[in-house]
Amino acid sequence: MTSPVVELRDERIGARGLRLFLKRDDLVHPDLPGNKWRKLKHNLAPAREHGTVLTFGGAYSNHLRATAAAGRMFGFATIGIIRGEEHRPLNETLAYAERMGMRLGYLDRASYRRKREPDVLAALRERWGDFHLLPEGGSNAAAVRGCAELGAELGVFDIACCPCGTGGTLAGLAAGLAPGRRALGFSVLKGGFLDAEVERLQRETYGGRRGSWRVEHGFHFGGYARRTGELDAFADAFADRHGIVLDRVYVAKMMSGIFTLAGRGVFPAGTRIVAVVTG
Repeated sequence: MTSPVVELRDERIGARGLRLFLKRDDLVHPDLPGNKWRKLKHNLAPAREHGTVLTFGGAYSNHLRATAAAGRMFGFATIGIIRGEEHRPLNETLAYAERMGMRLGYLDRASYRRKREPDVLAALRERWGDFHLLPEGGSNAAAVRGCAELGAELGVFDIACCPCGTGGTLAGLAAGLAPGRRALGFSVLKGGFLDAEVERLQRETYGGRRGSWRVEHGFHFGGYARRTGELDAFADAFADRHGIVLDRVYVAKMMSGIFTLAGRGVFPAGTRIVAVVTG
């Protein structure tokens, strides 16, 4: 599955001598949009081999939603472990996952922070049985290889931008870009730890750092799933001007960052920028 690249015409960009394009990965599939499909693609074979996938996410995780849909579409069982306590009725995201057949479990926040540790995983296997483990956000070596295909799909651009939550998309995107191109990830999280995560994922996948990339930490707007009046105003104005509704957890933060950096003169005139609309 591939997605179109379209130029975004906006005088705030054009006045700086820049060209901005959108990689519309949000249009790849209604239930497996963008980077969710790219991350899952190479995880499907081990998922079907094991028969069951267990993965992690917050109560509004699009990754859990997409994994549940993939399980229904490709014939494997799914288990979603949610950060925090159970709340009924389920929100729309978790209700959809449950309708797709996903079994839901919950971990308190202290245990959730330790979800990679052997004793926590052992307890999960004791409760749920054998499973193929898919990390939070789906970011593992197989996911990085899928996102590298995104980089290879892009045409002749100077900078490729993507939002970052777990680092897998940026790790693959940067690895797949043509020589001389750069990747810029916009963190949607506070804390500044994503640089290390991207490096870890590239090391796990390729044995070392790949491509030219960096993480921009100045546009998280308070942290994951947090939003401000400034972000809402930007997203509303963008929808009015361009007819595109931006996801406010990820994509709106990236786009706001691109426009702000452009306004500051960070990108030299003549730069061709492509922004990945991840869904």
